[in-house]
Amino acid sequence: MPGIVDLPQVVQEATREFADLFACEPQRRHFGEYLTGLMIAERKSVSGINREFAETTDQSCLNRFLTAADWDVVALNERRLAWLQQSPDTRYSNHGVIAIDDVLIDHDGQFIQDVGWFWDHAEQRNKIAHDYLIANYVCTSGKHYPLEFRRFKKRDQCEATGETFEDHTVLFCQLVDWVCARDIPGDFTFDCYFSHAENLNHIHAKVDSTGRPRGYVGDLKTNRKLEWKGRTLKANALAAEIPFDDRKELRRGDKRQWYFTTTVRIPNVNHKVRIVILWNHKRDAEPCKVLVTNRITWEVSRILGVYRDRWTGTETFHRDGKQELGLGDCQLRDGQGQTRHMYLVMLAYSLLVRQLGQNRAQDWALQKLTTIGEACRAMLRETLRTTLAWAIQQVTEKSSSYEHVVAKLGLT
Repeated sequence: MPGIVDLPQVVQEATREFADLFACEPQRRHFGEYLTGLMIAERKSVSGINREFAETTDQSCLNRFLTAADWDVVALNERRLAWLQQSPDTRYSNHGVIAIDDVLIDHDGQFIQDVGWFWDHAEQRNKIAHDYLIANYVCTSGKHYPLEFRRFKKRDQCEATGETFEDHTVLFCQLVDWVCARDIPGDFTFDCYFSHAENLNHIHAKVDSTGRPRGYVGDLKTNRKLEWKGRTLKANALAAEIPFDDRKELRRGDKRQWYFTTTVRIPNVNHKVRIVILWNHKRDAEPCKVLVTNRITWEVSRILGVYRDRWTGTETFHRDGKQELGLGDCQLRDGQGQTRHMYLVMLAYSLLVRQLGQNRAQDWALQKLTTIGEACRAMLRETLRTTLAWAIQQVTEKSSSYEHVVAKLGLT
């Protein structure tokens, strides 16, 4: 929306909350402008965001704010997470869930630092993208937000720059270490790509505030080998041996599934695990899912509840980040600029999550908000109201001409 004359209320509050992390007023202004642009700009690139404002500096200044200005993005992220702990519905709890997954962020340019060609399984094609591993937190209220991320860099790129290559396992373990170092409570969940012995052992070796190993729930590939009743066999072969009468019914609303659960060993995993085999129909030959957890005393309903939060915590942020907040729209070639863009998207997402599900309509939104998309559109309407009020004031109170107002709003 061209012609923004003031920051939305949510961004104004964020600018005050995080103001001390920036050295000067121009940095704080660019911080507010960039957050606003991520939420409501039509094009969420640096130049696209800069064009939305009626009065601003050259777009090169906003570019330098991301790529060269001296401010600490790690401190910004730590402050964001501390700020989220002030609200009961975004606060950490022992029943929270830490979902870790990777996501491809598309880009148009091949010269952006750390981008590469990756195969997208969902779209069944190769694409130029960044590959991010992201840890997300799912609260007991149902609200969720990203915690931290790591950007994967291909081996040949590391060799060209003299950096140490870190594969997905190393990055996954780094995120687990990051969570545990901050004593963030909850259980980890992830998909079958990460459910291998090194990752499972790494999580189990960590302890929570009670001295108990940190918990996890992941899913297994059906060809994964298991040790059960003195034999080693694949998960799908074990599933095939389970008599129909031993498969128990599991209801969730109108949906029914059948399950069998038992404690097994996995080769190279140094602790016992419980697996949950799921079938869509009682007499299905092949299971639809096999879950694994080190919480061998948990009920099946709790295991499934933690695993479902993997979708809540990862897929929702990936979707809303891309569709509403410009997660993949930054085309800066500079790696620091891309990193700062990512953290600012995470902050924008967190600011809006705090606005959702309130008991009353927000004054600036004029309605109760339930989704990130609704919040972005409400902010756009708020900004439009502000611009219209400014234009009317210019004409009626300051006797400004139509041409003057149009020029000030950048609509010529």
